[in-house]
Amino acid sequence: MTPAQQSDRALELCRLAPVIPVIVVDDLAHARPLAEALVAGGLPVLEVTLRTECALQAIAAMAEVPGAVVGAGTVLTPAHMKAAKDAGATFAVSPGATPALIDAARVEAVPLLPGAQTCSEVMALLEQGYHVQKFFPAESIGGAGALKSIGGPLPQVTFCPTGGITPELAPGYLALANVACVGGSWVAPKALMQAGDWAQITDIARAAAGLSR
Repeated sequence: MTPAQQSDRALELCRLAPVIPVIVVDDLAHARPLAEALVAGGLPVLEVTLRTECALQAIAAMAEVPGAVVGAGTVLTPAHMKAAKDAGATFAVSPGATPALIDAARVEAVPLLPGAQTCSEVMALLEQGYHVQKFFPAESIGGAGALKSIGGPLPQVTFCPTGGITPELAPGYLALANVACVGGSWVAPKALMQAGDWAQITDIARAAAGLSR
């Protein structure tokens, strides 16, 4: 799968809903009901970050939920890429990009959403064929204003900004011509997960799914 083909698929996923939940699963028992709650609320594309010991198992559990499109986040190495694919991830998200990671995405045929911050990084990824990229950490590096500015000289690149985005900030990003969706952790609050309040998470997801773009 070429980088351009990966980006084509990433764009399809980004267009399924305005928000991609960025999920940290500490307790494997939360994985399936969380996925069910988010899908029920209209957010089918789920990014499970590889930051916990049970992350790969969580991906496998969530992948069994009807309607869920599950991917892995914080994919940093070729080993992460292979392990995520083997667990059932159908896409991968990285805070940046390295030659080894890009090669792994080709070999494993996993659509990669690579991260970029600067025009030079965006251009380097575009040169490889990645016309859909992650803008991270969005709020820390200038927010929607910075991303709008990047869109001036580089209108051919579409972004999924992630990092520090809240329900209040999301509309400002979604209004940009070069943004397909945003990534957000607010839709899966740790306190609600620990309380098992899946109905409330569905309500939050439904509100996020209703954001205009």
